[in-house]
Amino acid sequence: MSDPLLRELDHYVVLEPSRGERILTAAETLSWLTTQLAELEEPPADLRSLPSDRERAERLLETACELELEPGMAVQWFAVRLEPPAR
Repeated sequence: MSDPLLRELDHYVVLEPSRGERILTAAETLSWLTTQLAELEEPPADLRSLPSDRERAERLLETACELELEPGMAVQWFAVRLEPPAR
């Protein structure tokens, strides 16, 4: 997420193959992503240097929008704004 406005967002659309689309708060998305990472046998190679699934989830929220759970099956998340920004 390179746009600084995106860091101010409080909600994400989460896409899971088995559950479809949901809107979660930022805290719920972080918890959901932490759980997804905990269920993997091994974290993705670029996240292995981080000591916990929570820190890995935080990094993913900052840098990515997809996590492959197994070949051909991935979950995705996208920051959304539910209200226009305050001016």
